[in-house]
Amino acid sequence: MIRPLHSAALIAIAASITPISAEAQVSTSEVNPASEVLTVAQNTLTPDRNALVNQQAYVLGAGDEIQLTMFGQPELFTSNYRVLVDGTVSLPLIGRVPVAGRSLGQAEREISLRYTRLYRRPYVTMVLVKARTVTLAVTGEVRRPGTYPVESPNQIPTVTQLIQLAGGTSQSADLSQIQVRRPQLNGRDQYITVDLMKLLQQGDLSQNLELRDKDTVIIPATAEVDFTNSLLVSNASFSADRSEPINVAIIGQVYRPGPHTIRPGSADVQDAGTLGNSRAASSELPTVTQAIQTAGGIKPEADIRKVQILRRPHNGTQQEIDVDLWKLLKEGDLSQDIALQAGDTIVVPKAVGLTAAEITELSTISFAPATIDVNVVGEVKRPGVVKIQPNTPLNTAMLAAGGFDDSRANKSKVKLIRLNPNGTVTQREIKIDFEEPLNEEKNPALRNNDVIVVGRSGITRIGDGLRNVLSPITSGFGIFRLLF
Repeated sequence: MIRPLHSAALIAIAASITPISAEAQVSTSEVNPASEVLTVAQNTLTPDRNALVNQQAYVLGAGDEIQLTMFGQPELFTSNYRVLVDGTVSLPLIGRVPVAGRSLGQAEREISLRYTRLYRRPYVTMVLVKARTVTLAVTGEVRRPGTYPVESPNQIPTVTQLIQLAGGTSQSADLSQIQVRRPQLNGRDQYITVDLMKLLQQGDLSQNLELRDKDTVIIPATAEVDFTNSLLVSNASFSADRSEPINVAIIGQVYRPGPHTIRPGSADVQDAGTLGNSRAASSELPTVTQAIQTAGGIKPEADIRKVQILRRPHNGTQQEIDVDLWKLLKEGDLSQDIALQAGDTIVVPKAVGLTAAEITELSTISFAPATIDVNVVGEVKRPGVVKIQPNTPLNTAMLAAGGFDDSRANKSKVKLIRLNPNGTVTQREIKIDFEEPLNEEKNPALRNNDVIVVGRSGITRIGDGLRNVLSPITSGFGIFRLLF
């Protein structure tokens, strides 16, 4: 039921929407309605440059199709109207009205003000029937910077939605200093600062600015990586696309240095260790440890305290990011296992002065190689290459090859031949004792591509020598028997 006060108000409004006299038209026309509305628009569109602007986000432009109605004059607007290329819309009785660059509410006020020449208190409402194709741009630290047309949008994207269209932010992005450059009617661009870290940390949705046609989102590069928020940033919904493989380079103390392609959920990562399995299954961004796993794992001489990431953001300035994976190992500091981006180079330096205990511990971590190859040759039951775990002692490798050939082997000692990282070769003789615990002197830990040589016993050497001497004679007797 309508209250009498409301009914009276409606009757008053209806009575006021009537054609006015010529004198009234002249007196009304003395006011410049266009300049008045332009002032309103400018005041609306130019607040404090550092404030977020989230008024009616959609701004009219050439190609938009609108529907107009005037209260009390249903026959005035008989069809929909399209905004022309000059930014105006041609309306009955008043001709062209500039509406481009204005929100729907601002355009309504402009048109209503124009009709005050003909009607008392005209009340015009506007509906957007069909939106034009709007163009947005994004530049800086995103995977695919450039322009993005949005056709017939129900809603123009927000900052984070546009970043997602561009493939997500890189790991070099400074999310707290994003700038939105917005064209203005007066010709001067407006710059709006957006802090997406507040969105991630505090859930501040006001930071996710609604964009307008011709807006440009500028994402700068950070001066240095914030380890405390690195996981938060890499797991954000608008971070880099997790479905695409990335190309990185790994050099230094790994078993397969060089360029590598890391694919989410790839076999290379899954076979490398349990940590790789869990991350690949969740399709998270590749990390430092995953890349090291893909490169075959670290060598025993690796200094995981001083791993370095060389990264080149889009601005061309190289970043050097120091990573301490020992903190990951000893303290569980996952922030050290930072997410990678395409083009990163991982440098694993050689350590100096590692203790035997540290070498042993490094061989058991998830980004160490799962197995190493040791070649056991000579007088053993199963000579050849055996695959063993890193840091396996010498006597265990002997058992993996089946142990000594009881009838031929010299069981007192074996020879260990090792290719050093500097290209030199060392060899030494070691007395074998299968009861000896792991130690560097009598039962050393083996490294990849070590060679164990098991010699012949003295009796075996004599027997083999006699066979070599007598072989031609026995062969002659065999021929003699064939002839006779």
